[in-house]
Amino acid sequence: MTRILDDERRLIEARVSLTRQIDRGGVVLSSELAGAFLNVPRHPFVPVFYRRDGERFVPWRGTDDPDAWLDAVHTDDSLITEVDGIHAEDAAPEGVSGVPTSSSTAPSLMADMLDALDVHEGHEVYEAGTGTGYNAGMLCFLAGAGHVTTVEHTGTLVERARTRLNAIGFDPRVRHGDAARGLPAGAVYDRIIATASVRRIPPEWVTHLRTGGIMVVPLRSTLAGGSVVRLTKLADGAAAGHFLHTPAAFMPLGSGVEAAVPAPGLPDGPGAQARLSGRVLDDWTFSFFAQLHLPPGLVRTYGLNDAGLHVTTLHDPADGSVARVEDTPDGPAVVTVGGPRDLWGPVEAAHALWQRLNRPRREWFTVEVNGGEQTVAHTAPGGRVHRWRLRA
Repeated sequence: MTRILDDERRLIEARVSLTRQIDRGGVVLSSELAGAFLNVPRHPFVPVFYRRDGERFVPWRGTDDPDAWLDAVHTDDSLITEVDGIHAEDAAPEGVSGVPTSSSTAPSLMADMLDALDVHEGHEVYEAGTGTGYNAGMLCFLAGAGHVTTVEHTGTLVERARTRLNAIGFDPRVRHGDAARGLPAGAVYDRIIATASVRRIPPEWVTHLRTGGIMVVPLRSTLAGGSVVRLTKLADGAAAGHFLHTPAAFMPLGSGVEAAVPAPGLPDGPGAQARLSGRVLDDWTFSFFAQLHLPPGLVRTYGLNDAGLHVTTLHDPADGSVARVEDTPDGPAVVTVGGPRDLWGPVEAAHALWQRLNRPRREWFTVEVNGGEQTVAHTAPGGRVHRWRLRA
């Protein structure tokens, strides 16, 4: 009995510690949201997750040094649960190499999104992307399990999440399917939240959101680490809102393992003097703005050359356009472009406009979804409105 009480006390202390970390990190927790983190345990949803070990990802189980494992679970960090489609629970002890394809979101980011969602008891809630089920557990605590529908495209994750939610006393509707389409006919939700990213808001989500309802969705970005938008359904059927302030990179919704993008061939020909170094894109405030002027599938790679100088390469797999921007020891950077389009000129033009607009932050931008049109807008101090289309 003493051991059981000690274990329960240790779990309670771990949840209290996690809640304090979130609160200290800048997210103002309401009493309801704090209650969710204090009462919904994280550890049942991530019994195994990956740790990096050099170039490999090694599964870490609760039986492998339980105290250290429990501390890691209750740290305000994301936990990698899948690499190249291999879930940590199914991985061999020596681990795997590849690219992470699923994770348990950092609790402070969960808290920020749940705070924006503003869920209360009795709200009908739709979650796109069940994942581990931990966020669904939060929604069950806040709205009531009978009011929560969560959809996941991976069958194994559906069964595991359902089992773990049931084990802690929650019985929401956990469904296997395409979370962006095929919502139940006639269903109307007060709140919709996605835990995976999309390039554009799926029209069905707007259709099934009640007038006055709120939607919180991560948008995929080419440069800025991703963003989260909060939209409200308007009486005319459109949805409008704004970006949250925090950059947030999420796995793509329902993608499974993404095909690798082939490395671009280096552009031939002489370079030209660039007005900016490629390092300008390291500023997430500017890179958020820059991506509004660039193709949606753009890929950026960067690093140091043999002389230790910064090099950025931009590549559009859609048409093979490529730009390489390389710092020089004593003067301006040199840019070399190839393919049908110049990818660096729009970055320099965007930077000049960003400066004229007084370097606006992402939370100063609004989003509107109206039928097939999805736009991002910024209103300058003088009243001029700048608009950009969201592209798939």
